[in-house]
Amino acid sequence: MKKFLSALFSFIVMASIAVGIYFNQPFVKRQINKVRGVYYVYKGDKAFRDMEMQHAIRFYNTGLRYYPQHYGAWYNLGNIYVAYEDYESALYAYSKAFEYNPRMMIARMNYGIVSTEKLGDFDSALEQYNKIIATKRRLLSIPYIFNNKISYKLNRAIAYYNIGVTYRLMSIYANDNYELQRKYLAKAIEAYKNSLKINPQSYDTLYNLGLAYHISGAYDEAGRCYCKAINVAPMNYEAHYNLAVLLRKLEHYNESYEEIEKASTLISALDENSAIQEYAAIVMNDIMRNVYFNEEYKRRLNDALSAEKSKIKKHMSKKELKAIETKKDKENNSITSKGINFVNGKIVATEELDKAIMEDFGTCSAMSYFNSVDDDLY
Repeated sequence: MKKFLSALFSFIVMASIAVGIYFNQPFVKRQINKVRGVYYVYKGDKAFRDMEMQHAIRFYNTGLRYYPQHYGAWYNLGNIYVAYEDYESALYAYSKAFEYNPRMMIARMNYGIVSTEKLGDFDSALEQYNKIIATKRRLLSIPYIFNNKISYKLNRAIAYYNIGVTYRLMSIYANDNYELQRKYLAKAIEAYKNSLKINPQSYDTLYNLGLAYHISGAYDEAGRCYCKAINVAPMNYEAHYNLAVLLRKLEHYNESYEEIEKASTLISALDENSAIQEYAAIVMNDIMRNVYFNEEYKRRLNDALSAEKSKIKKHMSKKELKAIETKKDKENNSITSKGINFVNGKIVATEELDKAIMEDFGTCSAMSYFNSVDDDLY
């Protein structure tokens, strides 16, 4: 009897499952397709990691035919299309990603970047950036386990930064419409400042805010932004270069030449095959020649050298000067001073020297020229 009841129960369960499948065939089919889709997406992920992009595209598309709600596959597909410069397809893939997951901020961000930089569709880019900023998320912080506060704030900062970049590009495309250019630059400045409120140590934002101020003719604000950018990332040449151009325009030739030298040094350290290095070096050399041959600069330089020579001659005889030079020549073969090592006339890197170089490149000697206004950039 007990075996009979057990068998009857099993039969009822199997019959119920069969009836359920019969009357819910669309649901069952969806689940089967979902499993198939996830399988092909898995194969696409593997091909993507192995850099087999054509296989990845085929697997992702197959998987998405079975399971179109897989937003991760849409996102990866968008990235692949960008790599192949198929920007329209990339935008479609990104749009499907955040259609199925509206909180997928990275897909919206990439959509905006491609729209702005590759297709010139500024309105679509701004729409996505503003949606990122407007999206409210439940912030959760579990020590050592999970924390989405940082990523949420960083996404907003990047969105504001990208809004600034978009408006600056719009000002460029405004052509000869001066009022429209000023309007877009003002919006770019506002966006950069909003970004800095969230992430005040962003070199890119400080530099681009300085550039926007520079273009709009607000030279004090531009100079302070460049100096702050230099302080944040001393070994990036762009801020040094733009500051040199600005100082030259303001006729602060000594400081301009100092920044040009720093920029030239940093540019020369780049990959010799870099197109950016080649272009920047040509422009830099031109500026250096213009500054060096500027009559005002030469006059000041000659006056400074003459004053220094007079000061030395005033306090030392020729015999004393010759003795000092002889001593330097002897010591040049092997000298060790605080932070700097000389061996056979060559500088050998030390930790102290690295620190001194960073401090030197991170020091903006022209900052005093731009402190005449309120220092609150944002």
